[in-house]
Amino acid sequence: MAKNFSVSAMALAVFLAALLGSPLFADQPPPAEEAPLEPQAFPRPLRGKTAVIPERLSRGADVAMPSLIEGLDKPSTQAYIDRYATRSGRLWLDSVMANAQPYLAFIRKEIDARNLPVELLYVPVIESGFVSDAKSSSGAVGLWQFMRNSMGPFDMKITEWMDERMDFWKATIGALEKLSENHRALGDWALALAAYNMGLGGLQRVVKQTGVKDYWKLSERNHLKMETSAYMPKLLAVSHILTHPRQYGLPVLWIKDVQWTRIKAGKTVDLRLVAEYAGVDEKVLINANRELFYTVTPPDKNYLLKVRVEDADKIAATLERSDVVMIKYYMYTVKSGDTLSALARHYGVTVAQIMEHNNGARPNALQIGARLVIPAFKDVAPYQGAPANDPPPSDFTGAHVVRQGETLWSIAQAYGIRPETLAMINNMNLQDTLSVGRTLKAPIKE
Repeated sequence: MAKNFSVSAMALAVFLAALLGSPLFADQPPPAEEAPLEPQAFPRPLRGKTAVIPERLSRGADVAMPSLIEGLDKPSTQAYIDRYATRSGRLWLDSVMANAQPYLAFIRKEIDARNLPVELLYVPVIESGFVSDAKSSSGAVGLWQFMRNSMGPFDMKITEWMDERMDFWKATIGALEKLSENHRALGDWALALAAYNMGLGGLQRVVKQTGVKDYWKLSERNHLKMETSAYMPKLLAVSHILTHPRQYGLPVLWIKDVQWTRIKAGKTVDLRLVAEYAGVDEKVLINANRELFYTVTPPDKNYLLKVRVEDADKIAATLERSDVVMIKYYMYTVKSGDTLSALARHYGVTVAQIMEHNNGARPNALQIGARLVIPAFKDVAPYQGAPANDPPPSDFTGAHVVRQGETLWSIAQAYGIRPETLAMINNMNLQDTLSVGRTLKAPIKE
């Protein structure tokens, strides 16, 4: 595959402006419409050659794979070949495939294991530019651009710790299973890929309404939305150029494939510290686990950390160490007026995450002087607390009847005052226990 090299910002901008005005690229909003491509409007490929349908597709160092998808000879595909074969197009493809390097071997292995078309290797080029944390304006996420409502059957979930649509391992397997299901339902790979773009149910409705079960005919007769009509031509064009790089002036390099494995984290750990203690590349480890919102694994001992095979033994040995702390924390002493929600906002975590690291901590029962352990997911200045702004004693003309489970702290929070003030007005100590039914002086709520 091609190596990454410096891309002219102007050339890239011109190419992106001309080509990427489509929701097929995650960082672009969907256009109102996309004009049809006219082959004669674009320069011919390098050396003036028109692409011909090969009997087998070559992937450089790999064994040649048969092409199972027709359409390379279609005018729309030829037009996209011409467009991607321009200088700026080739620069863009080269940079995209540099993004792809960590994932290519894994995706190829999964495709080969399922005996799927080799063209599926390049779906992430069209979907995300091979950016593992890409997000579209429509809410699709990851290499394979899964929507929230489509990830459920494929062992992916979203929690306060992570979004597994950005897990390259799970998302790749999920996408290939989804494409295989589409193919079983439709019996044609072009239709299966179109269904990946617009949804299986939507495509089946179009087929039923028109009586046409041929992607290219549906496209030529304008039965598909423009985005879906462009999907297969783009994919086949990209696949053809990247499997015939010399013909189109792209460098052919021998790059070592990255081999991945998964190991159980066993506990919550900060990937930055794991990399430091294991002596491995921190950037590689973090990028491999891009689904994590922080650089910290969730509190699930069965969470599977993705690591390079060459790093696996060192990381596994590091995770088994009991003599080092694998996560950074802030220590915070609770002051008057503090709330878990305010602390969570300041330190960039959630209330639930603070509670998980502090057994017994409850939002409505913080104790002044208590020490809290707060995960250091980002670098922040010490929390200074909210300024005191309690009303004067003369304003405490209301009455509050204590209910089951209430504390001075929770009642003070409800009225937006400090617990010390509430205790002082009612001649109490902060540690006093409240009895159900007791009436306390309190500010009158507006």
